[in-house]
Amino acid sequence: MTYRAYSGPRGSEAISALEKDRLLYKEFDTLDGALAWARHANESGHVALLIEGDDGTHLGKREIAGALHHAEALHR
Repeated sequence: MTYRAYSGPRGSEAISALEKDRLLYKEFDTLDGALAWARHANESGHVALLIEGDDGTHLGKREIAGALHHAEALHR
């Protein structure tokens, strides 16, 4: 399974299908890996905009933020 994680500068809004084709992305073998990278991107001055998987996974900016917030709450 492959997951593609897209990011942009802080303040970026959700991306459209047309914009997605012009953006760079990073690939991961697991959703956990993509989410860990999204957390790193958010902590380093960028924002994770989209995670898509070959299995039909589609997490937008808000879903990613929610997943990261939920994971942090579990580790407290």
